[in-house]
Amino acid sequence: MLVLVGSLVVIGCVLGGYVLSHGHLLALWQPYELLIIFGGSIGAFLTANPAKVVKASLREVVTLVKGPAYRQQDYLDLLSLLYDLFSVMRREGLLGMEAHIEDPQSSSLFAAYPRLLGERHLVEFITDCLRLIVGGNMEAIELETLLDAEVETHHMEAEVPALAVAKMADALPGFGIVAAVLGIVTTMSNLSGDTSQIGEHIAGALVGTFLGILLCYGFIGPLAAAMEARVREDNKAFECVKVGLLANLRGYNPKVSVEFARKVLSAHARPNFQDLEEHLGKVHAGAGA
Repeated sequence: MLVLVGSLVVIGCVLGGYVLSHGHLLALWQPYELLIIFGGSIGAFLTANPAKVVKASLREVVTLVKGPAYRQQDYLDLLSLLYDLFSVMRREGLLGMEAHIEDPQSSSLFAAYPRLLGERHLVEFITDCLRLIVGGNMEAIELETLLDAEVETHHMEAEVPALAVAKMADALPGFGIVAAVLGIVTTMSNLSGDTSQIGEHIAGALVGTFLGILLCYGFIGPLAAAMEARVREDNKAFECVKVGLLANLRGYNPKVSVEFARKVLSAHARPNFQDLEEHLGKVHAGAGA
């Protein structure tokens, strides 16, 4: 929602200030300049990126309007799932986890949290980590190094669409200059004709520079920054799982391990201790019923 609000504020303030300073809105309507600038930047974007990045960028722009991927309720479910997994490991041993990690879709533990079960990458990260613990006989320090590398790799891959859009934003002022230069060329080629329209042609050419800069710093650049911020926030779920697993592997009981995981979350999305206790009570009361 803030993405849309911010864009409306940019439009309102820029055009409002222009009109209040006695500018004429129709003078800014230069569709051919927009075709050169926006069309050229989109073409460059398609040239620079493989198809999977283009698709991911479009998908991320759409999901950006919907808000963060994980909200406080999702983090409550994630912490509760980790608690359930750690409790089974403590009660039944590592071998008791095999059925849950080999087929999480059929697991009673994962099935209790259908929203999380739909997050394929997160579920794969959890099950792969548990598989290493069950079958790898790894020390906590060894697993921590591996998990750090995996979380960093996931973060870098998730950031690629945002970086691609940021590069597209950087190109927009350049295409604005291209549009302005072409406008000047058109103006110069008409000097032998009616000179009364020279000012109008030059104004139209300058609009190209204006549009390139406005699209870069007012829309596409902030959009890329918002996509990057979303990636950082969504990555907290993976950090949460990593810290919880390492705490459990070091011998802490399930509640303490989950508390380690909770502390990693951002302050605005992190459930407090009482909320987590109540959630665990409700989930297990429902399971017992």
